[in-house]
Amino acid sequence: MHVSVDLNVCQGHGVCHMTAPDVFELDEEDGHAIVMVDPVPAELEADAQLAADSCPERAITVS
Repeated sequence: MHVSVDLNVCQGHGVCHMTAPDVFELDEEDGHAIVMVDPVPAELEADAQLAADSCPERAITVS
């Protein structure tokens, strides 16, 4: 599984980081999500999918 964040859409709510802290971190300057692991390990796929589903801006793509 691969995840990406559209930084033009991300508003830095931090839901992804709260949901999947081993997959996403937040940029210290603007709070935008940063993907830390790609591809996502199998044991983190459910967390990554939940983060994408929970993103209020739908800025995360899972493939």
